[in-house]
Amino acid sequence: MTVYTPRRAARVLLVDASDRVLLFEGSDPARPGHRYWFTPGGGLDPGETPAAGAVRELAEETGLRLAPAELGDPVWSETVEFPFDGVWYRQEQEFFLVRVPAWEVDTAGFNEIEQTSVHGHRWWSLGDLAGTAERYYPPDLVARLAGALAGGGPC
Repeated sequence: MTVYTPRRAARVLLVDASDRVLLFEGSDPARPGHRYWFTPGGGLDPGETPAAGAVRELAEETGLRLAPAELGDPVWSETVEFPFDGVWYRQEQEFFLVRVPAWEVDTAGFNEIEQTSVHGHRWWSLGDLAGTAERYYPPDLVARLAGALAGGGPC
């Protein structure tokens, strides 16, 4: 029986003027060959709201500084289960959509685990994501992002 560590997280769909989303390429230290792309964001600190966690993570991982009130409501939430570095997590996460004209990513705020497990970043179009054989999370990101960009409200 798998024992899960509960975790709350906030993630950001950072989208530029060309409707490209920023994703980081990472790997699991316990499974170095398991490469994948993922959105900025991460675990919430005790007592932290999802919006506060999202802007903190965004600043640490990209250098973009916003106030929690600038995020608006989450565009979707989900619960996922995954292993990382030998620990299984059950993570409740909320996604926020943030639009920028452009952004030069600054990863100087990465913590130690991010410095060793994140290998780069890229701005992805929906078409590029839909056509890639590379792994990305969440696996329904293309549909979710398309819905959020269409302005259909939470998806």
